[in-house]
Amino acid sequence: MTADLAAANTGAGKVRVAFDEAALGAWMAANVEGFAGPLTVEQFNGGQSNPTYKLTKPAQRYVLRRKPPGPLLKGAHDVLREARVQQALAATDVPVARIFAVCEDESVIGSAFYVMDMVEGRIFWDAAFTDVPKDQRAAYFDEMNRVIAALHSVDVAAVGLGDYGRPGNYFARQIGRWSKQYLEDELAGRLPDMDALVEWLPTAIPEGDETTVVHGDFRCDNMIFASGEPRVLAVLDWELSTLGHPLADFAYHAMMYRMPGDIVAGLGGADPVPLGLPTEADYIAAYCARTGRESIPNWDYYLAFNFFRLAAIMHGIKGRVLRGTASNAQARERAEALPRLAALAREAMEKCR
Repeated sequence: MTADLAAANTGAGKVRVAFDEAALGAWMAANVEGFAGPLTVEQFNGGQSNPTYKLTKPAQRYVLRRKPPGPLLKGAHDVLREARVQQALAATDVPVARIFAVCEDESVIGSAFYVMDMVEGRIFWDAAFTDVPKDQRAAYFDEMNRVIAALHSVDVAAVGLGDYGRPGNYFARQIGRWSKQYLEDELAGRLPDMDALVEWLPTAIPEGDETTVVHGDFRCDNMIFASGEPRVLAVLDWELSTLGHPLADFAYHAMMYRMPGDIVAGLGGADPVPLGLPTEADYIAAYCARTGRESIPNWDYYLAFNFFRLAAIMHGIKGRVLRGTASNAQARERAEALPRLAALAREAMEKCR
């Protein structure tokens, strides 16, 4: 993501999806500890899926996440799931924003919503952490590694998330889902690299099944770091979280080593050592040490799966662009990344072979 696009997605300003602000203020006074108005409401430029707002009162700022108003597909835009997982993780070593209150009553502002703390800190859009002195960058990487290892070490039953998703067969289910979506969208076209992956991925799933909470989009730009130190204050954007395979989640995160930086935050295959960063092998070893593994066999399979999954998402976006139904202004730019992602997936596949 470019710096300009990043800035556009994080600023707050005019409310575009409006609601009854007086009703919200009255609800917060009754449900949020210590709340008293007056309240100023702005809408973040990001939050394409679920409208997100900055709520300001004297000496306190909050973030409100809501479902979009109007009819929705079953299971889509489920902000209540986001709130649930963050509440469940609050007592663990995974840093999350404090959830002040959750509202399922759609009559208050027109859809379900939750209110959480607005965590103050830094978001890094550049996976190389170039805004940090070179001798400190490795510490930021190690902190990201610590946090994702902590997430995958959470006892799902103990924190009440045993029913947060379907346990087991994660790869088979995901490959089936994204392959079907890719094959059915004829308007978006076919790519030889994607066709090869659709055929190969289900035949090569590594042995051994595990289930943990997975974030689904664990990247440096979905974390808030403390100002001036390598400490994550909160992991953001839990919309894709579920129960899944931890190595799928970790490999998605570690794709940053091979991901072109103009697609999402990544190093684009650059040598990390001159940048002051750990190598991919060292980063994997640190995760293994924290999660009690000796190594991760079939590493390139997990990368192939994740590049394929992301390419399938971009393929769907391309279809929506061609149909004129893409709501995001950056949709065309994202769709153009499809061939490169498919090629990276196939490259990882060939390494497995």
